Amino acid sequence: MIDKVSFSQVGLNINQLEEKGQKASSPQSFGDLLKNYLKSVDQEQKVAEKTVDKFMAGEADVHQVMIALEKADLSFQLMMQIRNKLVEAYQEIMRMQV
Repeated sequence: MIDKVSFSQVGLNINQLEEKGQKASSPQSFGDLLKNYLKSVDQEQKVAEKTVDKFMAGEADVHQVMIALEKADLSFQLMMQIRNKLVEAYQEIMRMQV
């Protein structure tokens, strides 16, 4: 189970933010961070699908397919763990007495 999520695990780093024209001192909102990560997971899934299609056409080898599929699987698993942690946090907040 994943307890801590770092920016490197979700594919973000300060250099990428600066390259996109954003200042490192102005943090993204949490919602934007999640949206960007979901787009990244979706992109990994699409790359894996295209690689499988290339393999079926004889343009890619088994190693490329397995690497693309594993990357997509790992990013999806991390996304699910993040979702689970968010749901747990929400449930914990809802149990708090005011």
